[in-house]
Amino acid sequence: MVFDEDSILEKIATLSEEHRDLDGAIMAIQKTGTFDLLQVQRMKKRKLLLKDEVEKLQSMLVPDIIA
Repeated sequence: MVFDEDSILEKIATLSEEHRDLDGAIMAIQKTGTFDLLQVQRMKKRKLLLKDEVEKLQSMLVPDIIA
């Protein structure tokens, strides 16, 4: 799958925004004091997957340099 730089940057922005939203949601849920631990774990797992995807896309922006 080949993407141009603009589409990669757009996807990174979208995923980063979702990552921030999940972070805020997790903090808000945990502040309530009573929360579903399984739900929080799923949200944290999704957050990690988003982070990995963002890092993968960012690495696509770095040109391959043959030394």
